[in-house]
Formats: sequence, structure tokens, C-alpha cells
Amino acid sequence: MKFSFFEKDDQPLVADEADADAATESAKAPIGDISDPDILFFGSKAEADVSREYLGLKNRLHQKMISQLNLRALDDVDREQARKDVTILLTEMLEEEQRPISSAERARLADEILDELKGFGPLEPLLADPSVSDILVNSADEVFVERAGRLEETNVHFSSEDHLLRIIDRIVTGVGRRIDESNPLVDARLPDGSRVNAVIPPITLDGASVSIRKFSKIPFDLERLVAIGSMTQDLADILKGVVACRLNIIVSGGTGTGKTTMLNAMSRFIGDAERIVTIEDAAELQLQQRHVVRMETRPVNIEGKGEVNQRMLVKNALRMRPDRIVLGEVRGGEAFDMLQAMNTGHDGSITTVHANTPRDALSRIEQMIGMAGLELPTRSVRGQIASALDVIVQIKRFADGSRRVVSVVELTGMEGDVITLQEIFRFDQSHIDRDGKVHGEFSNTGVRPDFLKAFSANGLPIPNSFTV
Repeated sequence: MKFSFFEKDDQPLVADEADADAATESAKAPIGDISDPDILFFGSKAEADVSREYLGLKNRLHQKMISQLNLRALDDVDREQARKDVTILLTEMLEEEQRPISSAERARLADEILDELKGFGPLEPLLADPSVSDILVNSADEVFVERAGRLEETNVHFSSEDHLLRIIDRIVTGVGRRIDESNPLVDARLPDGSRVNAVIPPITLDGASVSIRKFSKIPFDLERLVAIGSMTQDLADILKGVVACRLNIIVSGGTGTGKTTMLNAMSRFIGDAERIVTIEDAAELQLQQRHVVRMETRPVNIEGKGEVNQRMLVKNALRMRPDRIVLGEVRGGEAFDMLQAMNTGHDGSITTVHANTPRDALSRIEQMIGMAGLELPTRSVRGQIASALDVIVQIKRFADGSRRVVSVVELTGMEGDVITLQEIFRFDQSHIDRDGKVHGEFSNTGVRPDFLKAFSANGLPIPNSFTV
């Protein structure tokens, strides 16, 4: 079997599989003496500090490979085959460089160069690490990650600012978007669904910056959120019920509190027979139902035309015969159209909003309706909100990185010009222990919510905390 993606002087570098296997076995043996002081910059552990000399060597080898590879053909082969042939070429180049390194270091170098050729370079190990939830690139020399809700600095570096810019360009062009001096901000996503925000100079002063919110391979469900202490079982039963009863729900919280995670978990209780239309800026939702139509906004093109925003998508969704509309996050004039949909037969719709309390969430929605360019009296706007929404689920991220549902509130109508709320559940923080862990208690406020009538009407069991 011939390999066609390594080309040197117009000839395949590897003639057949036997040659490839022999070269791979040869690559396992160390070349020269690893005790040479000039070689010690090669750390044998992933956590070792990355040497500038090592980065320089890797960059040189990477550039040499680009000049000798058929990159288009490389995209068509699996990673194992590509790694085997990269190792062959790497062995030749190291001999030319007169770099005697161990088999372990050669394997590491082959993997990292392959990441440069087929993936996202130094970010690949972090993207593969299941314990990492966020990757934050402040500059080419400074990369942080979030693990278990806490930020920590890594030893990951880019060889240069241009190297970082190349990786950013690869990310954004992969989803049909662009980033340059005229458009220095971009939202994109990786092939696995992870959300990416990139900012480049002149907006950033210390070089390009990238923020990646990783896409969970295993979506959270309410049972898992109960297990990690984000809520109680009684509260989970309430949330299951309000979704199944087709109540309109707002999930509210600050940045990084887990609003999308909660929305995904709650969406599992939407019936399989219902048609769902989702609308997002960058696709993150992981709905498990079969009958789902997903839509995503589109920015302006290079000519300044072609933008498709959330408000346009909400209006279009109404013509798609949806049973439910799930809006990833309401942030502008689409708030008005979303409320109109909730008030005109699209019960059971769910969205998220950035706010620190349920009352703040209502104020933000009111302000966003004003962004639709409509001159409506305040009482009329609040009446629309009170009529459309049924439940607000408030989430908070605590100092130890834990995330919890801190309040569940029911909207009960209007008193004068004020929307009336009644709190059903709450979490009260009691103390922080010596290890920095936040402690507190979930409690039922004792208020019997009006939506329990919908539970009975739909044949759903009343949660234990309300049966006494």
C-alpha cells in the first residue's frame, strides 16, 4: 500500500507499510547520549517547563515538514497513520540536525508536531484533558486553565505571537469566520462544540488572547448535579416537573455559573414527541431529543453584509412550527420576540440571561425589550414579562469554584407596576472552612407554588417537600 502525503523531490517518502513499520521501530531507539548537557532541555514529563531551545527546534522541524508534506492528503488519513509517517520524517530531520534524543522525547516531539499539522498546537493536550473546563490564553507565554472551579497556570507556551495567531486563524476559519485588524473580535467553536472567543491586537495590548469554554463530552443531567451538590433531589424533582408541564423558564446567573449546563440538564425532560428549535450565538446546547432543529447566528461578512442575528432567528423560528423554542441566551431585542412567542402558544420555552438575582433578571429583560426599538409603556412591558414567564432558576458560582442553584422563584402576576415573585427554594451559605470550601444549606421556603396545579393536571407526582 502506497502513502501519498509525504513527498520529497516529487516521490513518496515511504514506499510501503514494511518501510513505515521499520522506521517506526528505529525511532524507538535513542540516538546518541542523553546525558549530554546540551540535550537536557528536553524534559521527559508533560509538566516540565518548556525550553525556549526546544520550542525553537520544534518550530524549525515543523516548518521543514510543511515544505515536504502534502498537507491536503494528510487531512485524509487517520492520526495513527499520520503519526507513523511523521515519525519517519522526524527521524531524518533529527539526524540532519544532529540532535541525539531519547525515544520518549522523539515520541513527544512527533505528537506535538502532529498537533501543529492536524490540530491546535500546544492547546491539544489541554483540550484532551477531561479535568480542564476552561482554557485561557492571555498571551503566547501565559496560559491558564480552570480545574474544579479554580484557575491555575500551566507550563504551555506558544513559540511566538505569530504561532498563536496561526492557531487562532485555524480555529476561526474552520467555522467560516475571520479575524483580522478590521475585525479583531470573534466568537467561534471547535469541532467538538467547545466555545471559543478570540481577541487580537490592536484591541489587546499584550498580544492575542483566547478563551475556550470546553464542551462536556458527557452532558450533565439533574441526577449528576444532585450528586455533586449543586441542588437537592427535591429541587431536581421540581425542575423536572416545571419542564414537563411546559412552563416558561429563565435560567439566570453570572458568567461561568453553569447556565448552559443547567439548561442542557433540564432540557432532557422535554418530550420526545415535541419539535424543538434552538437558537444560539455559538452552538453549545446538547439536546438529546430526536426532533431538534438547531440554528446559529452569523456575523457580517468581509463586505459588511450578511449578518443573521438572534432576533431574526427567533422571528423565523415562529414560522417553523416549533413546540418549544430554546434560546441559548437572551441579550438584546430578541427578548421582546421571545416573550411574544411564550405568550402566543409556545409554552415550555427556555432561555438564559446574565443576572445576579431573579429581580435583576427581570430588570435586564425589561431593558432588552427597550433595545428592540419599541416605545412601550413600562406597565405594558412588565405585564408581558409577568404573563410570559413562570419560573426563574438562579445559579451562583461560589469562592471555592462550586456552582449551586441558590434560588427558584415563581412569577405570580402584577401588583400595580411591580411584578410579584415568590421564592420556592433557596440556598443559604453558612461558612467557609479552612480548606476554602463553601458550606451551606438548601431549604424549602414553605411557600406552596401555584404551578403545583399544573403538576396535578399533567399527572406528575408532587415532590415530597410539598406533600406534608
